[in-house]
Amino acid sequence: MRLRSLLFVPADRPERFAKAAASGADAVILDLEDSVALANKARGREAVADHLTGTADVMRLVRINPLTTGMLNDDLAAARGADALMLPKAEGAASVAALRAAWGPDCPPILPIAAETPRGVFAFGSYADAPGLLGLTWGAEDLPAAIGAETAREPDGRYTDPYRLTRSLTLFAAHAAGVAAIETVYPAITDLDGLARYAERGARDGFTGMMAIHPTQVAPINDAFTPSAAAIGKAQRIVDAFAAQPDAGAIQLDGAMIDAPHLKQAQRLLARAGDAG
Repeated sequence: MRLRSLLFVPADRPERFAKAAASGADAVILDLEDSVALANKARGREAVADHLTGTADVMRLVRINPLTTGMLNDDLAAARGADALMLPKAEGAASVAALRAAWGPDCPPILPIAAETPRGVFAFGSYADAPGLLGLTWGAEDLPAAIGAETAREPDGRYTDPYRLTRSLTLFAAHAAGVAAIETVYPAITDLDGLARYAERGARDGFTGMMAIHPTQVAPINDAFTPSAAAIGKAQRIVDAFAAQPDAGAIQLDGAMIDAPHLKQAQRLLARAGDAG
């Protein structure tokens, strides 16, 4: 299953649902949380419930409101038929368990947004014990607001140290749990060059996909998280070299010494390439 790009669309804007599904994104997130004003929540739920009665060629997630808002039952009633749920303000495996219990049997996979609260920062390790995860992602907006920080970013756009830490913890927690590591959004929707560089850094660092907030962001994200022909070719040569020398712990290839970690990286890249078709 590919999860390179996950595109948000406000739940109270059903006229945008078809465009989001046709954007090329691997998944569409029908958002009942931040992009929908409180006065429009009910209308958003109605639109989501109606949309989910039909079929779609793209994975459909519903981002519910946080567990503590008192909206859970209404949100879950609207989300029946979703392929997965996105859980904001998640605080570890306990939050995932609470959502699964509220849904009941046959709960769809859950994508928690980690590190949106201070408590969430201390719960990363618990996700390895949480069943039914689709992946793990993070956000760079809610946590600064929660602790009274002025911003999560330097003037040049780089994250400040606290948010570099939470990004890294998300990455490692996702891989520890054996699920997709999803990079957070790039908010400057007109800066496609900056987006491309940001997505490429995410892929370089070990993220497997990224969230988008506008359809124009989908193609650069897909490009960044789809292995290139050159990378696939190099990975295949590494795998072939070790297959030809199965008893070797380390071998020389292209003037460099490679060993077991290089083989593992190559195998993972080829697996991603296979998922991408």
